[in-house]
Amino acid sequence: MKLDAIDLRILNAIQRDGRITKLALAEKAGLSPTPCWLRLRKLEKAGIVSGYHARVAVRKVAPVANVMMEVTLGAHRQADFDRFERAVATIPEIVACWSVGGGVDYFLKIMTPDIDAYQRFVDGLLDRELGIDRYFTYIVTKTVKEETVLPLETLLPDFS
Repeated sequence: MKLDAIDLRILNAIQRDGRITKLALAEKAGLSPTPCWLRLRKLEKAGIVSGYHARVAVRKVAPVANVMMEVTLGAHRQADFDRFERAVATIPEIVACWSVGGGVDYFLKIMTPDIDAYQRFVDGLLDRELGIDRYFTYIVTKTVKEETVLPLETLLPDFS
């Protein structure tokens, strides 16, 4: 799907406020409500808008240890990657996983109630025999920046 400047304005608006009213979104996009709403539906149908989410201040709800983990697998066949990725998709403590190039295979973002729970998590992960050869743990001591709004103007400079 080819995007234009109006689509970009719609995307910018809804990623900043997923609960924006139809009227307010239309104003930000520079359209009347019905054409704006139709464009939003088209963006959703194309999979460009993949959902609407609330940002939860987790530390106000429960104790949490945020941990980043580097993982290197022992073997590098497609079946090894597939087995690891299928398992990761089923583990709720792993809230993000990135396959990366370079000296490691994956970066994982893991959330547990505390460091002891993290260690139990790692022990269980290793017991699953997912092909992990090495892992390194990085405890997040402070979140400096964590954006949910994508820099569309930077990624798509033709629309600025």
